[in-house]
Amino acid sequence: MITQGKLGKVRVRMAPSPTGSLHVGGVRTAIYNILFAQKNNGVCVLRIEDTDEERSTKEFEQDILDSFSWLGLTFDEGIMPDGSSKGDYGPYRQTERLDLYEKFLHQLLSESKAFYCFCTKEELEGERQSQEIAGLAPKYNGKCRSVSGEESARRLSAGRPAVIRLKGGSGKKHFSDLVRGEVEFETGLMGDIVIAKSLRQPLYNFAVVIDDATMEISHVFRGEEHLANTPKQLLIAEALGVHTPIFAHLPIILSATGKGKMSKRDGGTTVGEYKAAGYLPSALVNFLVLVGWHPAPGQSSVSGENRPIGGREILTFPEMAELFSIDRVQKGGAVFDKNKLDFFNSQYIRSLPDEELSLLLADDRFSEEGWRTDLTLFKKAVAVYKERLVTLGDFRAIARLLFELPEYDAGLLVWKKSTPELAKENLIHSRELLVGLPDQLFRQDSLEPKVMAIADQYGRGDLLWPLRVALSGQTTSPPPVDLLVVLGKTESLARVDAAINKLNSS
Repeated sequence: MITQGKLGKVRVRMAPSPTGSLHVGGVRTAIYNILFAQKNNGVCVLRIEDTDEERSTKEFEQDILDSFSWLGLTFDEGIMPDGSSKGDYGPYRQTERLDLYEKFLHQLLSESKAFYCFCTKEELEGERQSQEIAGLAPKYNGKCRSVSGEESARRLSAGRPAVIRLKGGSGKKHFSDLVRGEVEFETGLMGDIVIAKSLRQPLYNFAVVIDDATMEISHVFRGEEHLANTPKQLLIAEALGVHTPIFAHLPIILSATGKGKMSKRDGGTTVGEYKAAGYLPSALVNFLVLVGWHPAPGQSSVSGENRPIGGREILTFPEMAELFSIDRVQKGGAVFDKNKLDFFNSQYIRSLPDEELSLLLADDRFSEEGWRTDLTLFKKAVAVYKERLVTLGDFRAIARLLFELPEYDAGLLVWKKSTPELAKENLIHSRELLVGLPDQLFRQDSLEPKVMAIADQYGRGDLLWPLRVALSGQTTSPPPVDLLVVLGKTESLARVDAAINKLNSS
């Protein structure tokens, strides 16, 4: 049995690698770490694991930090979105800790717990193929274990390439996982694992052990894809004589079908994709916390009140922290249900004050398109369309036809088997109604009964269809009364007149 969790204070860490944009699975891991720390009066550390020199970039690191900032996820120690550090330690980047890793590598080498391996790639590949042919699990054959320290130094001085391996052992070991229970592994199957390319090039499994030990990390919450790394890290920690955290390996996030890892076909995989699509950060965080975890039966919000926007699954972050318990994390894969995310996002949009939502919608999302930003128009549109929005992006189609009437053919104004002459007559009827109404009556409660009255008089389809097209220039659009309310009297009449002119010219 490997001794775990000797430390008293709860200290967890989020340790993304800047080899790509922040994945939603990484966000869920960050959320669980932060919630566990808050629930236990602990500390959550942010650490950038950038030892992969070939794939790590500053651009990806900045994307990760910007994504955390947008989501509203903050940490108690480490790198902050503005590049500064918070707390007594930090910033934490593995590439800035090479002296520390080198010290521990020297320790293992001097204690003969590690050794230099000079085997070539060709030799290792030949050995691997031989083992596979013999039906054996591939592992290093220990060839360089017997090379003396003096001979290793001579070969290194001569420029011979080498890696550093940890001397493996034999026998079974096991560790406790807060999600998966007792996990057993056979040390002899791993052989002598590589822990560094050189004294200044530690590999991930080695660096992470040193970081967790020196940062006094008590618990490690991470995705189940790291489960295979855990035995190696435990053996490294054992060789160094450092403490071992308590682990919790979180279930993989599955696609909507439940038959494989989520992909772009599920709506996207990175935070940036969901931000660009118009999802609210609070909705995304709320949704992700429930992908693999749920409150215990009977639990509700902290206040115990009926929440106005969706019951006990719609939770604020403080409520999540109050309700969170690691024993409620499921072992099996968790399905990424985009329909549920869409529902959450629509609920969060509806909960926003009109003023706040108007400012969000009038932001750079629209100025980038070259549209004029008319906040008054946005406010009117929000009042009418707020209940129908699933994402902020849904507002784009609405906003486009509000700010600029698209070009359309006169034939589009004709309802089914009707005629251009009848479409023109009904547009004139609509115009007469609108002209006679003062500006202050361009409200939903005033316009709806009046428009529907003349629609019943002249035929709903025959009157409402050409009016809808005249106002939107589209076959699919919000109802004509909604458009009238948002556009107002002057713009509505201008569009109706333009439609009548189209029919006159056709």
